[in-house]
Amino acid sequence: MPNEKPQVPQMTSKTDAHPSGLEALMRAASEGGDTSVRPVEKWNPPYCGDIGMKIRRDGSWLYQGSPIGRIALVKLFASILRKDEDGRTYLVTPAEKVDVEVEDAPFLAVEMAVTGEGAKRTITLRTNVDDVVTVDAEHPLRFAKSEPDGGLKPYVLVRGRLEALCTRAVYAELVELAEAGEGDAGEIGVWSGGVWWGMG
Repeated sequence: MPNEKPQVPQMTSKTDAHPSGLEALMRAASEGGDTSVRPVEKWNPPYCGDIGMKIRRDGSWLYQGSPIGRIALVKLFASILRKDEDGRTYLVTPAEKVDVEVEDAPFLAVEMAVTGEGAKRTITLRTNVDDVVTVDAEHPLRFAKSEPDGGLKPYVLVRGRLEALCTRAVYAELVELAEAGEGDAGEIGVWSGGVWWGMG
């Protein structure tokens, strides 16, 4: 039903942390509030512990071991996600920040659109939480070695330090665009946003 409101789980920590800010944001989402990205990089709240949030490598979100099936809540949490310089990922509000365990990348790039060719090509990606990013200098594309098979996994920077892992389908589309670069090395890669992205 279009007017059905997402159910709001009770965010009670086992470590006596009380994320009232998270509860307030979830209430806002259940009332049709805005779930666009918030200025989390500007917030400096105290650390309030681990409440059992996890993002699996398949892009699914868990709260204390139970899947969060409501896409409205997933998008809400995604809008307040931040990865800090310490390499850890948090849900952040003006009042507190809590841990999020991330198995691989917090987002998945699930759809790709391409315009232009060669050095004038533009690759645009949509994530599983509907962020849309163009691969360019501000949203770099990188290819990491996959263990233990030694294959490649492509990631695109979405915002801050948060990346999206390209799904196999998107990776296959990137491979179709691959071409040899200039120079003697002849590195294979793709163009987007006026930048050459080597597959390494």
